[in-house]
Amino acid sequence: MKVFNTLTREKEEFKPLEAKKVSMYVCGPTVYNYIHIGNARSVIAFDTIRRYFEYRGYEVKYISNFTDVDDKMINEARKEKITVPELADKFIAAYNEDTAALNIKPATFHPRATHEIKDIIAFVEELINKGYAYEVNGNVYYRAKKFANYGKLSDQNIAELEEGASSHIDSKEQEEKEDPIDFALWKAQKEDDEIAWDSPWGKGRPGWHIECSVMSTKYLGDTFDIHGGGQDLEFPHHENEIAQSEAETGKKFVNYWLHNGFVTVGKKQEKMSKSLHNFVTVHDILKVVDPQVLRFYMSSVQYRRPINYSEDGLKQAATVLERYKNTLRLTNDRLAEDSVTEMDEEFRADIEQAQAQFIEAMDDDFNVQNALSVVYDLVSKANTHLQKEHIDRSAVTNFKELLTTWLSIFGVDLADSQINSDDEQEIEVLITKRDQARQNKDWATSDQIRDQLKDMGIIVEDSPQGTRWHRA
Repeated sequence: MKVFNTLTREKEEFKPLEAKKVSMYVCGPTVYNYIHIGNARSVIAFDTIRRYFEYRGYEVKYISNFTDVDDKMINEARKEKITVPELADKFIAAYNEDTAALNIKPATFHPRATHEIKDIIAFVEELINKGYAYEVNGNVYYRAKKFANYGKLSDQNIAELEEGASSHIDSKEQEEKEDPIDFALWKAQKEDDEIAWDSPWGKGRPGWHIECSVMSTKYLGDTFDIHGGGQDLEFPHHENEIAQSEAETGKKFVNYWLHNGFVTVGKKQEKMSKSLHNFVTVHDILKVVDPQVLRFYMSSVQYRRPINYSEDGLKQAATVLERYKNTLRLTNDRLAEDSVTEMDEEFRADIEQAQAQFIEAMDDDFNVQNALSVVYDLVSKANTHLQKEHIDRSAVTNFKELLTTWLSIFGVDLADSQINSDDEQEIEVLITKRDQARQNKDWATSDQIRDQLKDMGIIVEDSPQGTRWHRA
């Protein structure tokens, strides 16, 4: 298996620290609002990667945090006239609801920054003791230049960073910092009503970057396999995580850095973000879009590539999923028949070849487009086989299990919605009446019953093996 490592800018063979185990940290949301589709891209991309590792037999320890204190949260809590923890609880609950709808597997653990204050303070103290950090007026800053190869992940030039930093920091911060590119590990309380914790440097709160360094190493160890997140986190967030963590532990922080592409919108394909006010929240879109369609759409583009969010894209995803649903329904119907089985070596060979091609595609840095092409082609071949008078029942069963498993990697479960027994009984009665009308060549009654079933949300299909029905 090969993954593209942002640190080396190359595809590398994936070699975990422990055989058949993966330790993985993915930066989670700042919980001051509902997540938008851009946030969901990262969550879905790394959930798909996690699921594929598990499909390949790995045990995955997956950590994803909640940033539950920062300036945005403080400002939003003031606006809503609630506390920062109350705001966090509200939007963590919303996050859990939205991600459950998208069939995101819960992380092994979801740490919250405010629950790790003691460890954060200890981490900062160690950086001060080692000379990598310094305190001024209750603020603690990290000496970026002291860390060798600062900027290596994002390929940044130190001189250009200094020039850019000096132009946007305020005069007070300029006076406090030894160097414009130094960044905050601990921030002094500014106002009495601002959320704060006691520390050796006075009341304050942690900086953003230090939170992830502490939470990732606490739950995964000083060195772990994979760190993921959006491309916008490469600098400064992930760059600063490396500097802090490796300075504190003296060890390599992460072996493989994976970054997902942006979600873009409109003809200009602008990045979706809250700052540009061009975002759509998952909370809102799930009111009008089938969660499985949204999940499949967002999963169907290789994680490093951008996705242009559009109605046409959603419609195309819905069409493909409906095709797969129909194939699974036909598969179930044919397997339910008491019919003769007939060996089909060609279909068996098609399944075996598809399995190899699917793994080959996904092992190549999770190339989902090529993998889904394999799925689509095999479904076409299966549909042809299922139209035969006699099917290879063993091969069809294998195909069904394979298709179901593959789609689950992309977070899709196509099991039919439950129909209550009263509805089912009524439907079967109508189907029987329609079959009798067709036998009597009473086409008007047959069509009338078909329309009645359609109004009930039931689709009728006539086949050589008899009448089949399913929910629309």
